[in-house]
Amino acid sequence: MKKILSILLATILLVACGGDNGTFKRSAVGNPYEVLVVCSQEFWDSPAGRALENALDTDIPGLPQSERSFRISRVNELSNMTKPFRNIINIDINERLYSRALFKYSEDLFARPQMIMTMQAQSNAQLAEYITVNYQLIVDFFTSVEMNRQIDNLKQRHNPNAMATVKEMFDCELMIPVEMNGEKRGENFVWLSDFNSVNPEILSFVIYSYPYTSVDNFSLENYTQKRDSVMKINMPGGKPGQYIQTEPGYVNITETSYKDRYLQIARGLWYMENDMMGGPFVSHSVVDEQNGRVIVVEAFVYAAGQKKGRFIRKLEASLYTLKLPADKLIENSIHMPQVVIEAKAEKEEKQ
Repeated sequence: MKKILSILLATILLVACGGDNGTFKRSAVGNPYEVLVVCSQEFWDSPAGRALENALDTDIPGLPQSERSFRISRVNELSNMTKPFRNIINIDINERLYSRALFKYSEDLFARPQMIMTMQAQSNAQLAEYITVNYQLIVDFFTSVEMNRQIDNLKQRHNPNAMATVKEMFDCELMIPVEMNGEKRGENFVWLSDFNSVNPEILSFVIYSYPYTSVDNFSLENYTQKRDSVMKINMPGGKPGQYIQTEPGYVNITETSYKDRYLQIARGLWYMENDMMGGPFVSHSVVDEQNGRVIVVEAFVYAAGQKKGRFIRKLEASLYTLKLPADKLIENSIHMPQVVIEAKAEKEEKQ
């Protein structure tokens, strides 16, 4: 998994117009969730290098099998070939210049879109400790970067028919991939999926609502019970007694905020009762105070025999585009919040 960046990158360099001063910048190269680490082999073999590798090598949460969060490559120094890589971590150890460890980042320095994180410290030992304590920041930072890129893609290319369905049924807006070309409606429920796809995997969204009564709506038990009841009614299988349910013991709830409102994120596994189908799901639950209801948007994947991380991550970006009736224009509120960096990382000014 860890290997030097292939020379084949040179064959996919493109030229894109960009830059605030009208200059031209290359299009960034590399696949989503790939990170290029710029450091010496000595650093990479040190405790600090191992700490960084372990941070990037953590599992994607909520999947049935282990899948690493990032694909990692390493080079000793940047060259004209590697400068346009989409995600770069640059290591800067200097005992004379630095007194403490710090993360900095800059955007679109050599290409577009591009994110470069610089990790600076006085010593390897100091950086090793800092990475160990703040490893989740690194993971969340680059995950957020890639999610925002997918959202930008959705702004340019999404399914207007599916968006119209969500608007009609819930008076909400949601941007989903253009290949979501089929729908099934229920009471306060819709299933959007790539029914006509020739691919073996099935990618789906469900959106449903129910009355908001209290904060108890967001307990793990209530969430699971509501999800199972909705799915049993609206998501039957091909035979009697088959319907989608939640795999017990495999749901993780995260409470956060988004667009200045409470957001519950649930990740877990689903299965088809009396069948062998199953896979991962991720859902967002928010309160629509204006209408006294809870809105749930969920993405789930069926991809037997395949890695599922790339599918669920692609779909998850769409969940962040949800716009409730009381929201501002979607163009002004489309992006998921960037990772709060504060003193742990500082944005570098472009030269």
